[in-house]
Amino acid sequence: MKPEPDLVPTRTIDDSQELNLYEKREKIYARHVEGLYQKIRLFTGWPLLMAYFITPWISWDGRQAILWDLPARKFYIFDWVFWPQDFMFLAWVLIIAAMGLFMVTNWLGRIWCGYTCPQTVWTAIFMWAEQLTEGSRIQRMKLDAAPWSTDKALRKGTKHVLWIGVAFWTGLTFVGYFTPIRALLLDLLTANAPLIAYAWTLFFTLATYINAGWMREQVCKYMCPYARFQSAMFDQDTLIVSYDPNRGEPRGPRKRSADHRAEGLGDCIDCRVCVQVCPTGIDIRNGLQYECIGCALCIDGCNEIMDKMGYPRGLIRYTTLRALNGGTTKLLRPRPLGYAAVVLGMCAMLAYGLWSRVPLELDIIRDRSRLYETGVDGWIENTYRLEILNMDQQPHRYRVSAEGIDQLQLRGPQEVEVAGGEAASVPVRLAVPPTGVVPGSSKVTFQVETLEDKPQRVSEPSRFIAPLPR
Repeated sequence: MKPEPDLVPTRTIDDSQELNLYEKREKIYARHVEGLYQKIRLFTGWPLLMAYFITPWISWDGRQAILWDLPARKFYIFDWVFWPQDFMFLAWVLIIAAMGLFMVTNWLGRIWCGYTCPQTVWTAIFMWAEQLTEGSRIQRMKLDAAPWSTDKALRKGTKHVLWIGVAFWTGLTFVGYFTPIRALLLDLLTANAPLIAYAWTLFFTLATYINAGWMREQVCKYMCPYARFQSAMFDQDTLIVSYDPNRGEPRGPRKRSADHRAEGLGDCIDCRVCVQVCPTGIDIRNGLQYECIGCALCIDGCNEIMDKMGYPRGLIRYTTLRALNGGTTKLLRPRPLGYAAVVLGMCAMLAYGLWSRVPLELDIIRDRSRLYETGVDGWIENTYRLEILNMDQQPHRYRVSAEGIDQLQLRGPQEVEVAGGEAASVPVRLAVPPTGVVPGSSKVTFQVETLEDKPQRVSEPSRFIAPLPR
């Protein structure tokens, strides 16, 4: 079988070679391949991609379903509305995501990078546009090597138009999570959008265009920190993409009908398809490398060659270092089980926090201009301002009360109605008879609760100041 010619030199690193960290980048012309794992990627990356683009257009209760309204300091997620006071929930989600990534990496290697990472998914889209306009791997090589012509300019120009279109829609969608996307698109098209909207849309458009169109594997190899610390999460039982040297070596070309074992050859025919399909340009036959993103393109490419040669599949496959060395992979082991326990525990805590969350906030601001004053009836009074924040989207009527001192009276509005998503400032006074007050500072507690069948209640402590005896 005659392999496809490799027109671009591929760098192979061994102990006798010296790696130049400042060497010029060699453009990678990835070969298109189909197979089982590429079909799986359609059911992992594409649903997430569609969710990203479609979600901002979903309406929910008269507004955008997911909206991070920074000017109003409100964060809408379907029925939930979060405020800056709820920032701890975001922190929990990020911690859970990080621990979940550690767990998955220890078990399944770089499965996130190969199947769901936005850089991988968007790069695949840009590569599809490139193959659509410029042709196969060999055709793209010849096109780049050819002098400029009308055909070359048309193909290159069409490719970049598609790239810019995808990049613009990506940037618009991202900004649309922070400002209503329907109004944003209309304002952008009619030149009525504020400058900041144009700036952020342009920024994310250029970021997508450069990262997925031009930098590609450079982002994974040099910018993403995940490739650098993944070694700390790998062990002998982590699932990786690996070449089986015991079966493949010694490699070399041969006729399909030849008895390669009699000729002293392994199953690898040295066709370099595994190199040609790799989006990061590595040779998986050199062993595990940090540039490998676990996309399994080399597996599908090699399996295709094995089928044509009549050899068993799996020369390149998902396996573990322990299995390659003849051992048995241990699926249940302390570290990933520990990660799983931590993730489940934090998920349970997050769920409880969301379930027990009271969409009501109370802040007490005590009047510090005067420590106390004496009312017309001789009672000792302190003045306060209650900031009642209704974090729900429905209006509520609240009862205000206070306790902590005998014969304590609350003077001022004792019922107040607050619209959904709004705050009310309520001035009140606490009064205590001079015969029942404790000199100095005493603790009091304000309570605010809804006047409904299922009341929501919050309380906040403060201090009551009374005159000291002379």
